[in-house]
Amino acid sequence: MTKKKGSGEVSGFGGVFKGLADLIEKLGDLAEKGEQLKKSGEFQQKDLKGVYGFSVKVGLGEKGEKGVKVEPFGNVRRDARTGETTVQEIREPIVDVFEEKDHILIVGELPGISTKDVRLEVQDDLLTIYAEKKDKKYRKEILLPRSYPKEKMEVSCNNGILEIKCTL
Repeated sequence: MTKKKGSGEVSGFGGVFKGLADLIEKLGDLAEKGEQLKKSGEFQQKDLKGVYGFSVKVGLGEKGEKGVKVEPFGNVRRDARTGETTVQEIREPIVDVFEEKDHILIVGELPGISTKDVRLEVQDDLLTIYAEKKDKKYRKEILLPRSYPKEKMEVSCNNGILEIKCTL
């Protein structure tokens, strides 16, 4: 049950398998890069714990564009100027943005954080999330699809799962 579309794209099961094959190829490329980082990225810094990972997102975009999006998270960074790998005090959490009919829902993972530890700053369509509790510090900038007033943002954080609901 595979059909050819006018642009040469394959739909049905063939399209799904092609998409999975593309994902596997991208993850293979990612694994090779990760292996290179592992070999050359040695670091030691007192009193700081290194956290690093990738979020891989696959699917259709708002305008029908297809693709694989790989976003890093954590507090391990490579300095562009020196090439050295460092562990930073502030972590960048993993965050997803869901566009619903009447609102935007932002969901993030901030282990050890509760609602009272979260602070938001909004400037036009840029939302910056700050959170801090004892030795756990997080910061994330999110480009929103449009500008939302801070007063229309509902924030909750339970068991380290942050939810921000933005309405107009």
